[in-house]
Amino acid sequence: MFQSAEEVLAYIKDEEVVFVDLRFTDMPGVQQHFNLPAKSVDNDFFTDGQLFDGSSIRGFQGIAESDMQLIPDPTSAFVDPYRVEKTLVVTCSIVNPRTGEPYHRDPRGVAERAEAYLNSTGIADTANFASEAEFFVFDDARFQVSPESTFYKIDSEEAPWNSGRKEEGGNLANKTHTKGGYFPVSPVDKQADLRDAMCVALDEVGLFVERSHHEVRRRPGRNQLPFLHPDCRR
Repeated sequence: MFQSAEEVLAYIKDEEVVFVDLRFTDMPGVQQHFNLPAKSVDNDFFTDGQLFDGSSIRGFQGIAESDMQLIPDPTSAFVDPYRVEKTLVVTCSIVNPRTGEPYHRDPRGVAERAEAYLNSTGIADTANFASEAEFFVFDDARFQVSPESTFYKIDSEEAPWNSGRKEEGGNLANKTHTKGGYFPVSPVDKQADLRDAMCVALDEVGLFVERSHHEVRRRPGRNQLPFLHPDCRR
């Protein structure tokens, strides 16, 4: 969507962006974020970045060395389609503010170093990383771990155990059979419209979807959205 910091700054001004949301990834692979008013973003923002406390981020620094620095990547920016106020999401790399060196536990930095090493070997000059988003869609998912009780319970309108359930309007018996989800048409596939909406949202933020389909897994509601992105580091 953007090729430079100047393009991002112009977009913020022209499109009246209200917030900029900075994102990075912790060691287990969960995205973290905080946002700031877009009016505070300038050219220095993309070179000086933002300081943050890394002591509470899993796998990062101890409290004595918790000061860390986020350096935004303007080429990763996209508009978040779900925020009420217009928000531009920017993915960041993490550096040590004392030395300026890339932080060795930043997953994004690890991928960048791996790509650089690949290039240095002469084996290849490009590495493409693709996401394959497999996930469940549940109508109900509950769990509890307490002194007197431990349990989990899931449910889905697609589940084969609901084939005999009384339903409003009648149970039409179009439940997904065990290992029968790869990949029947509707009405057995009840998530087609939901996946379509996901694909449209991904396209709006610049992610190219290769295909989407129901999955075969034994559990109900299994779906898949394999997709590729031109910027593998986003």
